[in-house]
Amino acid sequence: MMRQCRRWLPGLAMLAGCNLALAATFDLPTDGSTVVGAPRVVIPIGDNTLLDIARKLDVGHHEITWANPGVDVWMPDDAERVVVPSQFILPPKPWTGIVLNISQRRLFYFPSAAKGQPAKVITFPVSIAREGWSTPLGVTKVVAKHKDPAWFVPKSIQAEHKADTGEEFPEYFPPGPDNPMGMLAIQLGFKSIFIHGTNRPWGVGMRTSHGCLHLYPEDAAELFPLMKAGIPVRVIDEPVVAGVSNGQLHLASYEPVAEYGTTRDLMTRAVLALAPFLQASVQPLPDPKAKPAKTPPPPRYTVDWDKVKMIIASPQTLPLSIAPEGISLTQKLEAVTPEVYEYPPYGVDANNAALPAEPAIE
Repeated sequence: MMRQCRRWLPGLAMLAGCNLALAATFDLPTDGSTVVGAPRVVIPIGDNTLLDIARKLDVGHHEITWANPGVDVWMPDDAERVVVPSQFILPPKPWTGIVLNISQRRLFYFPSAAKGQPAKVITFPVSIAREGWSTPLGVTKVVAKHKDPAWFVPKSIQAEHKADTGEEFPEYFPPGPDNPMGMLAIQLGFKSIFIHGTNRPWGVGMRTSHGCLHLYPEDAAELFPLMKAGIPVRVIDEPVVAGVSNGQLHLASYEPVAEYGTTRDLMTRAVLALAPFLQASVQPLPDPKAKPAKTPPPPRYTVDWDKVKMIIASPQTLPLSIAPEGISLTQKLEAVTPEVYEYPPYGVDANNAALPAEPAIE
């Protein structure tokens, strides 16, 4: 049973006993911005782990642990200010279908806009492939979807499991909550690659798969009915992502996935991510004989390269301004009103592919 909030901390919003909407669906910006969402700060009450908070607020394992260096994953201190990185830089255009950024460990779905409605983006954290099982990069599409799939385990995976643990791995998993394929699976055009739920939801955001992309079971249930054959899918690997918010360039960085073979360091990746924005802001010298332009000039962006170096030095999952006048991470978080988080922990019963039970409110 969900407990009522037993205490009020000054300046804190309350999460327990209220309908908490996950920050997963956003209107696409129409003002030239490419950043959606807003950071959150929560103060857990009770026995919640960082992974409980991550799942409830729809971020992945690495996203929340990278955003909270030094915080104990399993036993955060009482009154710990936990940063929830629920602000995202959108992937490079085109914004259509599904875009998966491997290093970002995040899926973006851009559905077709309903007539008269704003275009939207829906985003979910995903698990990515373990070393040696890389998901292909490039363009493909959704080819099918499967409810309650069975899984015939490839010989290569059985052999890997035997080598790692010394134990035999089943050849077949029937449909159900203990199936590693989850209970909902979206098949892509890449051979043997699916976007699917998982029977190990605490691994979402980590490197746990054999090439597939794993979703929290509840996210799989949200995405599954939106899918149909033919939806385009683009898989990219961008450990440094750049975007625009409030007229300033922003960067976020993630731990790179080494086996994709790039020899570029993260500063080079940052420059490449920023290049389209900087090139677009270059203005030619005015021609005194030319008529005044009817359209406004493109925005001109400035970059503090010391800020860029700081952002790529270690994973920085919240977008930060790299303009000389831009605020720091500390200033950004100080502007966020903390919320008391008093949802009950998920518990061991939720460690499977079934949808978690919603606790009743007293």
